[in-house]
Parts: sequence; structure tokens; C-alpha cells
Amino acid sequence: MTNRLASATSPYLLQHADNPVHWWEWSPEAFAEARERDVPVLLSVGYAACHWCHVMAHESFEDAETAEYLNAHFVNVKVDREERPDVDAVYMSVTQALSGHGGWPMTCFLTPDGEPFYAGTYYPPTPRPGMPSFRQVLEAIEHAWREQGDEVRASAAGIVAQLAHTPLPEAAVDADVLDGAVVSLLGHLDRGNGGFGGAPKFPPSMALEFLLRDHERTGSVQALSMARLTCDAMASGGIYDQLGGGFARYSVDASWVVPHFEKMLYDNALLLRAYTHLARLVPDEPRYREVVEDTAGFLLRDLLTPEGGFAASLDADTGGVEGATYAWTPAQLVEVLGEEDGARAAALYGVTEEGTFEHGASTLRLLGGSDPALKAALLAARAEREQPGRDDKVVTSWNGLAVAALAEAGAVLGVRAWVEAAERAAGLLLDLHVVDGRLLRTSRDGRAGGAAGVLEDHGCLADGLLALHQVTGTARWLTAACDVLDVALARFAGDEPGVWYDTADDAETLVHRPADPADNASPSGASSLAGALLTASALGAPRAGEYREAAERAVARAGLLAAREPRFAGHWLSVAEALAMGPVQVALVGGSPSLLAAAWSGVHGGGVVVSGEPDTAPLLADRPLVGGEPAAYVCRGFVCDRPVTTVEDLTAALVAR
Repeated sequence: MTNRLASATSPYLLQHADNPVHWWEWSPEAFAEARERDVPVLLSVGYAACHWCHVMAHESFEDAETAEYLNAHFVNVKVDREERPDVDAVYMSVTQALSGHGGWPMTCFLTPDGEPFYAGTYYPPTPRPGMPSFRQVLEAIEHAWREQGDEVRASAAGIVAQLAHTPLPEAAVDADVLDGAVVSLLGHLDRGNGGFGGAPKFPPSMALEFLLRDHERTGSVQALSMARLTCDAMASGGIYDQLGGGFARYSVDASWVVPHFEKMLYDNALLLRAYTHLARLVPDEPRYREVVEDTAGFLLRDLLTPEGGFAASLDADTGGVEGATYAWTPAQLVEVLGEEDGARAAALYGVTEEGTFEHGASTLRLLGGSDPALKAALLAARAEREQPGRDDKVVTSWNGLAVAALAEAGAVLGVRAWVEAAERAAGLLLDLHVVDGRLLRTSRDGRAGGAAGVLEDHGCLADGLLALHQVTGTARWLTAACDVLDVALARFAGDEPGVWYDTADDAETLVHRPADPADNASPSGASSLAGALLTASALGAPRAGEYREAAERAVARAGLLAAREPRFAGHWLSVAEALAMGPVQVALVGGSPSLLAAAWSGVHGGGVVVSGEPDTAPLLADRPLVGGEPAAYVCRGFVCDRPVTTVEDLTAALVAR
């Protein structure tokens, strides 16, 4: 027996390649080994930027005595949840059902057939109040398997039977549901600090996008004020990197002061798009544009890989210490800036002698106006510190989100470099992640991983490609997006209209085929697909009618979720808002820069913009110049306005509800 992780493509698995535990990757061979030895499987799931995954690894998986027990009594399987979201989804549902909560590290015990019979999350090396030690759990599992094996197997079979998927019935997501979602979010609003609910507090990126779209459609002051309150609070809080841009995964407190420092690509892509939308809606507030610029800068500076994709995350820890790169003391500010500027920086960024974080250090918050000189000096000094580890695998779905956000932000703010970065990333995904017409989940260092793409990979990649088609006018991106969508329609659809599975019909068979419709940290597979299908239909794709019908049926399947739990249906609600608006289509013929700028400044969220010469794209077909002059054609759904030729008329057409 040996540790088999040395050849893995996942940085998370490679973090465990030197453990004394004889780890296997998820594979049929691992379960065959368990059957041959007649021992249970320990499944440990985590990800590279996970702080408590590191803690449990150090306490237990690096401990020789614990490893010896694991190797003797279990087949031990390590899974990167970001590389295998299907495996993670199946066993996370079990963990939540059995323990009442979920999270990572996730620790599950399975039969050699992959059926779960016990599950939890982090276990400490010694008992704590209400929490057994990891060794106690292992010994109890080993005893039960040896003395009550038949009962354990019967229990596992019963758990699997309860995982059977029951689709939600169809329910309309109409104006009443959308209005009710705004009211529900208002009821959960933290009116003092922004955001929804208490600590820990996560950035509600998809709910923010929904609120902004709702304001555009209805003029709701409540919707816009909730979005602005939350965006303002996050942008001035410790969850936002005041020096380098970008957002941490969540805040451990309700006031956004102390973040859990890991930085995830999906959070920053989603928030970049939301702040871009807000900057477009409120152009007289420069802070929103600044957040967009700095967050885009963070993506290109800290997450861009040599191949042109975007890395998955930055670690929460630096040298084993959480937040060491980011926290400051007053003395450290003085050391970098001198007495006078150091004191001014301490006041500006909320750095106190007592500290707001740990060991007398403080996270940085923006308590006054920005000072570019101080910011630049501190960022340069921070760059000399030890930096957090980077998980540099390229995840298809998260890169799709980044492509869409950078393309749209580049169009709205007029930054060509962001669009070019989005094009390079999209090109990498199409060239490396598509093999024999099928999408793969990840790559690293220019080498594709072996895991098949899941539904969210198809939806998010298609959405990014469609955004690039709009911004650049390049036909390649529309064609590629339609190819991805066609595979999704053929391989992921359920037996009932509007029902979608997260894995393809020819994917590896697990004990349960996952189909989770809820939007969580990122859009669900089904909601991301619905959004891309709707956008492609609005762009006049060859199967536009079929795409729109599929999007409408999918949204209807999420109707009860949207009505009852809007906090977990933010992307669904955003797609429903786009449907309610038509979506808005803006076709610009003749290449007028001023009309194009007005279109991107005024188009509603979820709407589409295409610019070019007549008949060079589906949306430009049969739309001629007007009197030999460039013109804009504005449509909503199946109804079009007369073409306009001036910025004033186009702006008025887009403002009309």
C-alpha cells in the first residue's frame, strides 16, 4: 500500500501527497480494494483554500499513529470538491441529513459499493464538548463494521433509497413572485450592516443581481436601496481587500469586519458583474467603478495563469497562519509609511492598538475617502510579505463566470484589456477543456483533468461565450456557446420538462444522480443553464425557440423555490427578471461608438447588445441602416420599437418600462 496522490492534477490532492495515510483518488480501483479487503471506505472531501481542511490534515492525516490505524482498517479516498462536484454533492446531502449540517472538510464512511452509512465534517484529535475525537469515530466505525456488518450495510442501503430525487412541481415565476421575493429579502435584511441574516455572513452576489434587475424593471426603491446598502457595506468592510481588490469568501461577523480570508474565483466573478451593473445604474458614485476596476485588477494580477485561464482560489492561510498576508498593526503601518502617514492610514483603514482580528492586528476597512498614494505604498509593502498559496487549477464553470464578468465590465467601462483577457480564457477553455465534443471540468498547467464537466460547467461557459459574442461581435463565440448548450440539452435533461440533472446521462454512475436546483455559492447547474439558454434565444441562435422554451420550463420548475426561499434562488430570480423584461434586445448597425456606449450604459440586466454591420450576426439580420446612418433597434421579447439614430432616443428607449 502507498499514497497514490503524487500524480494528481488537483493542488488539494497534492497537498496530501506526502501524508502517511495511504490515500487513493476517487476511482473504481479504490472500491475494488475495499471489497477485496472487506473494509469500509473513508471518504475525505475538501478543497485547497479550506482553512479547517488544513487543520484536520495537520492534526490527523499527518499524524503517524492515526495514519497507521486508517491504513489498517479503511481504504482512504481523497476528493477535491472543486474537481468532483458530483461526488461532493451526493455525499454532502447525506452529511447534512445525518448530522444536521454540512461543510468542509467532509468526512464520510461508505460501504465498498459507495453507499454511505455515517458522515460528519471536521473531527478534532481529542474529544471536545459535544464532539468526539477523530480516533473515537474511527474505532466506533471499525467496531460496527466488524461486529454488525449486515446492519451497517442495510442502514446504508436505506440512506441511499432516501436520496431519490423528486422534482419540484411547476409553478409560475410571475410578477407577484418577483415582488414577493423582494419583500422576503427585505425581511431578512440586516438594516445596520447590509446583507441578509447574521454571522457568518456571505456576499449575496446573485440576490444583489436580482435586486438590481428588479429595480430596473419596476423602479423599486426598496430593491435598489437593499442592493446599495449591502454593496456599500461590503466595499468598505474587511471582507473586501482594500489594497489589492477582490472579496474574501465570507465574513465571520455580521458587520463584514473579519473575513475568512480565502479568495474564490466564483465569488469575485459574480461580484464583479454585480458591481458593474451597479456602477452602470449609479454612475455618479465613483466607489462602484473603483471596486470594479480593483476587482478586475485582482483577477488579472493574482489569479491569471500562464495559459490564460483563472486559478480557482487563494488560500485562507499564509505559512499556516490565517490572514497573515492581509492583517496590519499600527506599528507596521508606521514602519512602511512613517509616523504621520502611518497614523493617517491607521485612521483611514480602522487599524487600532487593540486590533480587530487576532494578536493585536486589524483587518483593513475603508472608514473615509480613499487615498491612492497610501494604498499603493501599502500594497507594495504587502507584496514583500509571504503570500497565500494558490490553487491554480482552471475550473470550467468558474472561468465561464469570469469570462462573462470581465467581458461585460470591459464593455460598460470601456476597458479593452479586460475583454482581451476574457477572450484568452475562453479560448483556453474551448481548446483544452473540450475533447471530442465533450466538456471537461478542470485543467492545470495546460493539462486537462479527467473529470467530466457537470451541468454548471455547460451553463456558465455558455453564458461567458455569449457575453463575449455580444462584446466583440465574433461569431465563433456564439457558435461555440450553442454547441455547449446542445450537448447540455441532449445529455442532462430529466424525464420531465424543465428538470435537469447535474451529471450527464453517460457520466460515472454514483449511488445517486444529483439534481440540486438551489443557488448557493454559485448558480446551480439548472439556473446557469436556463440563463444561458435565454440569452442565446435573445441573440437569435439557430434553435432560439427551443432554447427559450427550455429556459421557461426550467424557471417554472424553480417557482416554488423562488417563492419560498429567494435567498437560495438569486440566479433563478435574475433569469425570471430577464424573462419579464423580454429580455431587452439592442441591435446596433453601422458601428457607431456613441450608440454602442449608450447601449451598454442603459441595457437592462439580462438584456443583450450586438453591434456590427447589417446581417453580420443573427440579431442584425434584416436590420438596415436608417437613411444611410447607424441605427439602434430595441426590442423586448417579441415587440420592437422603431429604430433610432441618436444617443438621446436610444437612452429614452432603454429607460422606458
